[in-house]
Amino acid sequence: MSQPTDNSGIAVTPEEEDLSDVRVDDYLVLGVFWALAFVVFLQFFTRYVLNNSLGWTEEIARFLLIGVTFIGAIMAVRKESHIAVELFYRYLPRRGRFVLQVAVDVISLLFYGVTAWLCTQMAQKTQQMMVSIDVPKSVVYWIVAACFFAMAVYAVLVLIRHLRTGSSRLIDPETFAVTGKNI
Repeated sequence: MSQPTDNSGIAVTPEEEDLSDVRVDDYLVLGVFWALAFVVFLQFFTRYVLNNSLGWTEEIARFLLIGVTFIGAIMAVRKESHIAVELFYRYLPRRGRFVLQVAVDVISLLFYGVTAWLCTQMAQKTQQMMVSIDVPKSVVYWIVAACFFAMAVYAVLVLIRHLRTGSSRLIDPETFAVTGKNI
């Protein structure tokens, strides 16, 4: 059996994937994603192959996409991988980066908490049913509220980690060069 090579012909050994940071909510978003893929495929198949579209697939696909988005956002908060502008971090001293990171963490936490509360209020007031199936639309708002609540919980954990370690999400080049870790 031959060993894989890169474009220059040099033999490379495949690296093992590190799955140590995979959690239950990661599998949940994967399941919802595959349900979305199945529903969209079913919609395509019934519309273009059978020429007899199922009416409920469009609405369910829309709501599953909402689910993938917000459940995936939980994972992004936990991994601190939401998109961010790091320009200011690069030009601030370490203490300034830390203060800015804590401010961002607190603002994010407040946003997630307030949005969870607002979604809860919206879910309580929504009496409308989905168009194609006999399920209340408030279910979607409850799921989004639960996602924002989970994001708030993870934001608290991230804030505590930053306060405990005195670090920001940007790797400190001096510390990383010496220890190999971001402190």
